[in-house]
Amino acid sequence: MSLRRILSAALTLLATLPFALLSARGEEGDTAKGSQRPNFVVVILDDVSPDDLGCYGHPHVKTPNLDAWAKEAMRFDAAFLTCSSCSPSRCSILTGRYPHATGAAELHQPLPRDQATIAGLLKRAGYYTACAGKWHLGEPAKKDFDLVVGGGPSGCEKWTETLAERPKDRPFFLWLAALDAHRPYPSDAIDQPHTAEDVFVPPFLPDVPATRKDLAQYYDEISRADSYFGEVLDELRRQGVYENTFVLFMADNGRPFPRCKTTLYDSGVQTPFVVSFPPLTGDGSVNRQLVSSVDLAPTIAELAGLPAQPTFQGRSLTPTLKDAKTGVRDYVFAEHNWHDYRAFERSVRDDRWLYIADAAPHLTGSPPADAVRSPTFEAMVELEQKGDLPEPQRGCFVAPRPAEGLYDVVADPHQLTNLASDPAHAETLEKLRGVQQAWARETGDTPIDQVSPDELTADKFDRLTGEPLAKGKK
Repeated sequence: MSLRRILSAALTLLATLPFALLSARGEEGDTAKGSQRPNFVVVILDDVSPDDLGCYGHPHVKTPNLDAWAKEAMRFDAAFLTCSSCSPSRCSILTGRYPHATGAAELHQPLPRDQATIAGLLKRAGYYTACAGKWHLGEPAKKDFDLVVGGGPSGCEKWTETLAERPKDRPFFLWLAALDAHRPYPSDAIDQPHTAEDVFVPPFLPDVPATRKDLAQYYDEISRADSYFGEVLDELRRQGVYENTFVLFMADNGRPFPRCKTTLYDSGVQTPFVVSFPPLTGDGSVNRQLVSSVDLAPTIAELAGLPAQPTFQGRSLTPTLKDAKTGVRDYVFAEHNWHDYRAFERSVRDDRWLYIADAAPHLTGSPPADAVRSPTFEAMVELEQKGDLPEPQRGCFVAPRPAEGLYDVVADPHQLTNLASDPAHAETLEKLRGVQQAWARETGDTPIDQVSPDELTADKFDRLTGEPLAKGKK
């Protein structure tokens, strides 16, 4: 055996020894010590933007349970995902690693068996780990959960049951994953559906009846998930474990509409992020510090008393949970890889600027195929063909596009004006370009200028119709 392999084996043994000891202690029935360790409940909605929740300011969306709970929790207003694509985002959250570093950077790629997840670390430390609802992580990752159970059509149907039937002599980690609000949308998701008058249409979408109806049905699924979330909170309190449970409400990517899901604008990667953990978080506090979903795994590890893992690429949020005025990072980073269509984009954002680099600017900014098949996109195609689609809404059809984007997120919250070619902002552009390049080196990403667009995974759907392409067609 080579010296490198001997050292690697020794390091692996040292890294896993604390978990083995904790697990053994749990198997001996040390219920008293086990009960002192915090529990963790991560509630993750599918395709939901924070702007579409009552606790983030929407006046008409029916999210009464989330809104009431947020008043006793900590609401993060600058929380961002590492990508705006379902499975890569979830794999990133659970591993504490950026998508390109997980081995599952593209949609539907299973998380490789050798990737360490926070669920697996907790399981080996004696925790009961369960997933209820949407899975979308691949078969190998199931080894890290004692239970994986589905549910439909909401994906939330077995959340409370899973919590109620858990072993009561072990701390627990529950990954409660909704299918709501993923497309397609039924007309009967809730008893009192939202109306066109309830809808706020962002400026990058056309304010037409088709869009309003589409958004209203999207709201309905958010409301349906909210009702199940309320049941989970009630069950935690009924069991008397709420005060010792870290509860997080978040999403995996932005709303499934054009210029949202799969993009690196805030509409794609900004996530609701509301945390309740009574030992740390204050009642109804608002946290405006930059945080990333890659920070969740190291946060949970620290709160559970586990040693920091060398695989983690995020940072523990414990300091900012204790004090909302304390920041843990200056930048958040995100990426866009294949999700129905060929893509390679990278971004860096601070509290003032968003920088996006695109390795394939010759392609249109098409939304994912399910959004292409939506009533909203159909209305946009019709307006575009008539020449009536306003410029801020045409990004889905225009090619080529700028290879770089620079946006003032304070003056331009929807990132509609690209300042990358403005000489007045050349210094900021150069700085953020350098920050992105340094991050790529540190995390093992391919430098943007070394990406060959022709070698990227090809489109599998038509960009205007969303229909599957013939196999092998590019």
